[in-house]
Order: sequence, then C-alpha cells, then structure tokens
Amino acid sequence: MPVTGLGANRRDANGDDGRHAGRRSRVLKTAGLLLAGTLLLGAGTAGWAYWHLNDNIRSVDINSALGDNRPPRALTTPSPSASASPLPTGSLNILVLGSDSRTGAENQELGGGSGGGARSDTAMVVHVDAGRTAATVVSIPRDTLVTRPSCPLPSGGTTREAYSTMFNSAYAVGGPVCAVKTVESLTGVRMDHYLEIDFSGFAKLVDALGGVTVTTDEDIDDEDSHLTLAAGTHHLDGEQALALARTRHGIGDGSDLGRIGLQQNLVKALLDQISATSLLTDPAKLYRVADAATAGLTTDTGLDSLTELMDLGRSLRGLTSDAVRTVTMPVAPAPSDGNRVVAREPEAGELWESLR
Repeated sequence: MPVTGLGANRRDANGDDGRHAGRRSRVLKTAGLLLAGTLLLGAGTAGWAYWHLNDNIRSVDINSALGDNRPPRALTTPSPSASASPLPTGSLNILVLGSDSRTGAENQELGGGSGGGARSDTAMVVHVDAGRTAATVVSIPRDTLVTRPSCPLPSGGTTREAYSTMFNSAYAVGGPVCAVKTVESLTGVRMDHYLEIDFSGFAKLVDALGGVTVTTDEDIDDEDSHLTLAAGTHHLDGEQALALARTRHGIGDGSDLGRIGLQQNLVKALLDQISATSLLTDPAKLYRVADAATAGLTTDTGLDSLTELMDLGRSLRGLTSDAVRTVTMPVAPAPSDGNRVVAREPEAGELWESLR
C-alpha cells in the first residue's frame, strides 16, 4: 500500500499536474510576449503619430527676419504661483491669420481660387492676460488702409514702403513676416507668436471636433460664400463654418465689418466646442483633432513643434469663452475711398495701449 501510494503521488507530480503546470507556463509566456508586443506596437504607433503631427507643422523664422527693430516685449511680474508652475503664465500677444491659400486642390475647392498666392482673409490679435485665464481678441478689418513698412523677403531684398494701402496686402506681398511687421507698425504691440490656418485646415478642424453650434441674428444668403441660413441656431460642419467665416455680402451692409462679427462669434463657438469635447478621454478623437489642426497650420519658430503647441494649449486650459472679449479695431470711413476704412483715433491707439 505504501508503495502504491507513493507511485500514485509520483504520477500526479509528473503526469496531469505537470502537464497543467507546463501549459500555465506557456500561457504566461505567451501572454507576456503579447503584452510586450502590444506595448512596443503602442510605443511605435505613438512615436509615429508624434512624428506625423510634428511633421505637419510649417514654420517661418519671423524673429530672425525682423531682428531687433520691433516693439519691446511686454514685461510681466510673475505671480507667486508662477514659480511652481512648469508652464508659462505671462501675458502673450499672438497674431492669428486665416489665409485664403491657393495651395492644394482642397483649398481651391473651398474657395481659395485657382491662381497662385494668398491673402490674409482674417486677422486677429489675440492678447492673453497674465495668468492666462482671460483674453481679448481684436479683429483688424482687412479693408483698413495702412502704411505698410518695408519688409524683408524670403528670397532676399525687401519690399517698398507703401502708403494708404490695404492691410491684407502685407501678407500678399511679403507673407507672414510682412504681416507681423505691418501689425506691429500699426499697433505698437510686439507679437510674441504667429499662427496661420488655411481654408482646408479650418474646415477639417471643425469636422474633427464634430461641428460647431452658432446663432445668427439675421438671415444669411451669400452667393459668394454659398451659405444660406435662416436666423437662429445652427450646427455647422466644417465647410459651412468656413462659409460663415467668409460671409460678408449676405449680411448688414456687405462690408468686412459685418463679417468680422460672424468670425468673432465663431471663435467663441469653437472654444465652447473644444471645452465640450472629451479629447483627453478619447485618444482617437484627440489624434484626429490634432491632425486636422496641424495639417493646415503655419507658425513662427517658437511654436513649430508639437511639444511647444501642447505647452501653449495646456497653459490656456483655464481660458473659457466667457473670459474672452472680442472687439474690432475702431475705424472710420477712409476720406479717400468710401469702401475702405482707417484706424479711428484716439480710440484705436488707446485700445492698443491697453494690450502692451
């Protein structure tokens, strides 16, 4: 009996139980390899995604092009909590342009035209207060007559100084560098950064966010922008939102000033949509939004990496649409041309002084 019992124990040790242990070991090894592979694949995918988004961004070295002959940077006193924050908290001025670029079939299809070149269809100076929980967005009408300074050209040489010329001609003749220099000459305010988005990029960004909800106070029927909306609240897709940003002939007196009001409402609606979208809990959607945002983006070299753009976005996480004030640079009809405007003084100067 004892021998039989001992033999049975040995069979258990080297038979069924041994096979079970072996299977468990193989299962654990397989699971470990799958987990390691998944982690490596995830890391590779994340690395590719970062490279792709980073590669999307185009940039212009505005600081080197303009040198030191510029308005001084704003001096801000750090708050007691700023030293503990890894993110910047100082005030910031950003020139944001929407361009009607003719580059690429998508931009042409969305209204950029078939010719070469581009114009600054929309121009906004975004002033973020120290602490970055409040901001003022100042729209500059593109029909404003200004003195356009001499600007350096990427190919070498400079443009000529021009008097009583359209504001948006600066971008047309000298690109982002001349747009920044003209804004700084007009306002006396140093632009810390530059952001430009084209037609296609804007439409894709709105679509990636799931559309945007806006309310119009009057009916819109604009043959040029191909937008028809009854007065009221509407949820727009990217192409419709772009059409709204470009509408001018279907509202008010048909001037650029009416369009600016629509654009300012659209900016606030976009901020609301971003706040309402759970990007941090939906990595796939976050990637789609980031891909759309960066694909049509041109920045200065201080924002030309995904890391720098993310840091800027994180520093603005406390900024809501309720804390964003939208205004238009005070203007008056131009004496030389009733279809153009000029900065109205002293109101325009006082506005820019408040942002320095």
